[in-house]
Amino acid sequence: MDDTDPSADLSVEETPDQSPDDPTHDPANPKYKRVLLKLSGEALMGTRGYGISPAVLGYVANEIVDAATLGSQLAIVIGGGNIFRGLSESARGMDRSSADYVGMLATVMNAVSLQDALETRGLRTRVLSAIEMSALAEPYIRRRAVRHLEKGRTVIFAAGTGNPFFTTDTAAALRSMEIGADVLLKGTKVKGVYDKDPTKHDDAKLYEEVGFDTALRNDLRVMDSTAFALCRDNSLPILVFDMNKPGNIKRAIAGESVGTRIVSNNDNTRFAEV
Repeated sequence: MDDTDPSADLSVEETPDQSPDDPTHDPANPKYKRVLLKLSGEALMGTRGYGISPAVLGYVANEIVDAATLGSQLAIVIGGGNIFRGLSESARGMDRSSADYVGMLATVMNAVSLQDALETRGLRTRVLSAIEMSALAEPYIRRRAVRHLEKGRTVIFAAGTGNPFFTTDTAAALRSMEIGADVLLKGTKVKGVYDKDPTKHDDAKLYEEVGFDTALRNDLRVMDSTAFALCRDNSLPILVFDMNKPGNIKRAIAGESVGTRIVSNNDNTRFAEV
């Protein structure tokens, strides 16, 4: 996602909507009533290489506000890799626990920034942090999070799980289960999950739907292993899609065919049509 990408300046009204010719789903009746969206911190960098690009943050906020018009309850987990990556720093000699805690603080910075962008656009938002910091965010309490969702507020979960040695992917899977989400949406820079690395293989094929067991057997690396196991063991579907395409969050929640769905007990692997 480029700082100069014109999509970063899209207003909500200009964001492409569901095609009226698509008979599969009614936009007024989204497929998923409660969703958790996982965003990487790197998605906020644009071309900067570090920190938060205001243009990209605005683009992401517009996409979320547009998706919220469907009426689904929306929770978000955001990473902190645009500011600090605990695993990378621990590899350079920093204590892993300390590095992970600093990484959690980075996710809080991103969460508060995203909250401001969303509320500037009129979307009621709450940040709940797994590490208590009352001046910036509410403490994470499961029942409180659910109550906010029921009241129509968008909830941003910050500070991961509150524990070192766990990624924000794992936090997204855990929070999805705790709030009873219908699906875990994972926004990425590619269209979905491929059978091989599309940057290295021209013949890579995009999965439309694939089972958890197949994904594990083929080492598709959808998420880290702990997060993936949590979703598989609790039969929580994962939808991996391209965040760079305007309108994709809304399409995913509405139930349109976007990206790759990873589901339980599915032996009928389907590839997307070219």
